[in-house]
Amino acid sequence: MGEAYFYHLTRQPLEAALPKLLGLALKQGWRISVRGPTAERVSWLDERLWLEEGFLPHGQAGSGFDADQPILLTANTDMANAPDCLICFDGAEVAPDEVLSMTRTMVVFNGHDGEALETARGQWKTLTGEGVPAKYWSQEAGPWEMKAEHKADG
Repeated sequence: MGEAYFYHLTRQPLEAALPKLLGLALKQGWRISVRGPTAERVSWLDERLWLEEGFLPHGQAGSGFDADQPILLTANTDMANAPDCLICFDGAEVAPDEVLSMTRTMVVFNGHDGEALETARGQWKTLTGEGVPAKYWSQEAGPWEMKAEHKADG
């Protein structure tokens, strides 16, 4: 059974935090789908990932090699690369059945954006309301610290 980890970004922007999360997921041997809310936002992220130090093997959906990508960036809900891990950013939708079918789902959101906070709270409420185990992580005090946990129903 999968679980959702919510990452509340307060000290780093998405483009700095996400490569670290992706690196950790790759070390687990996971295939990853990174879902953004729009194709434009996914393209923006793609450009930032190429600028970061170190190489993260990735591609954008629609490249013709989607199934082969260890990290697939997409604005769609299809899982063309058969991921073990789904990362949603900027309020991209995530459904309880998706979380439960993954090893891990990460919801990454900007802690300085009131709308992003409300969206993440709604996602937490929806997922945990459907019995999805979830953990909320914050970097307020420096390093990532788990601030809340919802265990699976049953």
